[in-house]
Amino acid sequence: MTPRLRHYPTLLSRTTMALVAAIAFIQWFAMDVLSASKEVDLVPMVTIPAGEFLMGSPEGTGRADEWPQRAVYLDAFLIDQVEVTNERYMAFVKSTGHRPPPNPYGTGSLTSTNGIEQLPIVQTTWYDAKAYCAWAKKRLPTEAEWEKAARGTDGRLYPWGNEPSTEKRANFDREWDEEHTLHVAGSLPDGDSPYGVHDMAGNVREWVSDWYEPEYYKDAPYRNPPGPDKNGVVRSIRGGSWRSPASDITTTARGRGGFALQTHGTGFRCARSLEQAPQPAH
Repeated sequence: MTPRLRHYPTLLSRTTMALVAAIAFIQWFAMDVLSASKEVDLVPMVTIPAGEFLMGSPEGTGRADEWPQRAVYLDAFLIDQVEVTNERYMAFVKSTGHRPPPNPYGTGSLTSTNGIEQLPIVQTTWYDAKAYCAWAKKRLPTEAEWEKAARGTDGRLYPWGNEPSTEKRANFDREWDEEHTLHVAGSLPDGDSPYGVHDMAGNVREWVSDWYEPEYYKDAPYRNPPGPDKNGVVRSIRGGSWRSPASDITTTARGRGGFALQTHGTGFRCARSLEQAPQPAH
């Protein structure tokens, strides 16, 4: 055997070791990226770009708590494309042991009723909504964020524009009909907002993070208004429900409820600041 041939096993061994190390690094990097970006709440989120929009209603239209209409600037943020569903909420309950809400469709648990998995969750308190969003590494949207996601920047009356409400655009002005009352989340695309966010008029009212203050708009800050700085028992609710008249499903209509309020028409969706979004590891 020549000297040149005696080096072949050593060279092959070094090459193999380098290849194994490279494969191991790639596998580690891939797992690290997946771990860093893993979501427990598997729902599309829509990016709402930074900038101004018109919030509220001109004096003389809408209700007094929507006055005055004014320009508001928001940093970019993300918002769930659809309301939180029964399926997603019960995954949270199973993961955390959080108290499940009452079943509005029967006497058993929500998981015992078939065919409601993709309907929006209802009978959730403000605390329930906040807990879910925290579990999902998100938060409740502010009133300003919710309204911009619903109406865009042109001051429209409804998410789809200024045309009247119809049953193809929103689920509203109905009587309770058990599991046939609510629509599957995202099933009325004709009612989408300018950003493609679903169901922001009717179906279920949605908790937001703000305290409710009827005259807050008069003195609210121009940039990223967080809601009133106060203590109390009443939080804001937006969007109207399956039972609301057309006047209560506008993009500007404001509702309110106590922390412990649970109704067949109140649910929520989550938001996230861009800096909160999971980033792949480097």
